[in-house]
Amino acid sequence: MSAAQPHIGLNLVFLVPGETGGMEVYARELVAAMRELPGAPALTAFVNREAADAREPWLESLPSVIVPVRARRRVEWVRGEQQLLPGLARRAGVELVHSLASTAPLRGPFRRVTTVHDLIYLVHPEAHFGVLALGMRALVGLAVRRSHRVIAVSESTARDLRERLHVPPDKLDVVPNGVAPPPPEPPPPAAEVRARWDLGERPVVLAASAKRPHKNLARLLGALASLPRERRPLLVLPGYPTDHERELREQARALGIEDDVRFLGWLGGADLEGLYAVSSAFVMPSLYEGFGLPVLEAMARGIPVACSDRSSLPEVAGDAALLFDPEDEAAIAGAIDQLLHDRATAERLRAAGPRRASEFSWRRAAEQTVASYERALRKPGLPSPERE
Repeated sequence: MSAAQPHIGLNLVFLVPGETGGMEVYARELVAAMRELPGAPALTAFVNREAADAREPWLESLPSVIVPVRARRRVEWVRGEQQLLPGLARRAGVELVHSLASTAPLRGPFRRVTTVHDLIYLVHPEAHFGVLALGMRALVGLAVRRSHRVIAVSESTARDLRERLHVPPDKLDVVPNGVAPPPPEPPPPAAEVRARWDLGERPVVLAASAKRPHKNLARLLGALASLPRERRPLLVLPGYPTDHERELREQARALGIEDDVRFLGWLGGADLEGLYAVSSAFVMPSLYEGFGLPVLEAMARGIPVACSDRSSLPEVAGDAALLFDPEDEAAIAGAIDQLLHDRATAERLRAAGPRRASEFSWRRAAEQTVASYERALRKPGLPSPERE
């Protein structure tokens, strides 16, 4: 293998297609962009049984090694990553393993690069259910210490890594996510989309988000309830379900707005494009985001956006969104109302959004990721026991 084309192993043991949210988007888009680079590195994906069974086209086209675990069970994910992956990667002859989801194998005779998306388990431990926060505290901390390079997806995440995990600045590479352009196919007809999800004729506000406490959807529901009925839009909440969704549904009933909210599951492809097409505004009230890709996805489609002024979101949104204090329901309600009823603001953001989104490309992310590999391969070996 020439120095210009190193053999890279991609640690995708975490990835359960359709259930991994933004980290699946990150893996799919980054891998596709890396494969298009001139002189692209040789890539081998290490995937779990669920991913192998799903037969996703982007994974099927990659040389792959099956790590024989079912990663829906976190203990199996960890077992596959820590016990099985090192040996499989050694036999595959990879020179470097890139772990794409914040945890990484802690041993093995290869260089290690780890992408950390956020430190939510430290900043908002309530976002992880059960003992997961304790596991993440141990695994992420060890992963960044034993990696040759650490990729942060935003300056905000890089700052958290420096301040909370004491990662040396010269070990960090900030590589922002990209955003894919909207598909060329037209979305489903608006009447069909509205009928399918029982949206009626009211303006639609979209908030694509996992139902997790730090996403701050409870305050979003409170903000919606505070709007006068005659100015109240229909709020649509697609995103993979969690135990927290039951609390949100109960809150909507208690506030008397259950007819003003649609709780949908995880959607992709034409279903999500149809919702984008009928939406008058997009809102992201999250208390913490490592990057906030949904903001850019909405902007790329020319949808006026309002989002929280916390963590990475101002960094991503720039001046192409309304920013609000996510702990202030009145501020959230005011931003939504402004997007829907202030025509000048809405038109300004419709024009600014695509321009802002165009500044974030997966091609650039792929180039910067490969540059991180090159730095890791040049770096002297880590001391024992990291190289065991």
